[in-house]
Amino acid sequence: MKELDPFILLAVFQEMLGPLLWILLAIVVLGLVAFVALLVREKGLVSRRLVRSEALGIVGGALALVLMAKVSSSGFTDAAGPADWFLIALVFGAGLVGSTILAYTIAGWWPARRQLTDTANAR
Repeated sequence: MKELDPFILLAVFQEMLGPLLWILLAIVVLGLVAFVALLVREKGLVSRRLVRSEALGIVGGALALVLMAKVSSSGFTDAAGPADWFLIALVFGAGLVGSTILAYTIAGWWPARRQLTDTANAR
């Protein structure tokens, strides 16, 4: 394999994750759209919410490692070289960033939804 083909990566991930791949991709796309919409609506980041979301991101990174161990045929004790440890760090980082963005987005839209239902119930 001399060049990186995205369709081969898609086939490998489909084989490893099955239908969970499409659920995770849908969560990523919808989460990013909601995150960008929230940033546009609020015209910036809210630091208090970001710090709380980063704390939840650590849990998300750990869960990404658990998912990686479940879908792969090897565990953490099989990691031998620097490339293996780099991949483990990359999976943790992707889980951390993804869950931080998702937690920030959910926390940002949650009060707006509550205010919307309170306004509708008051009428």
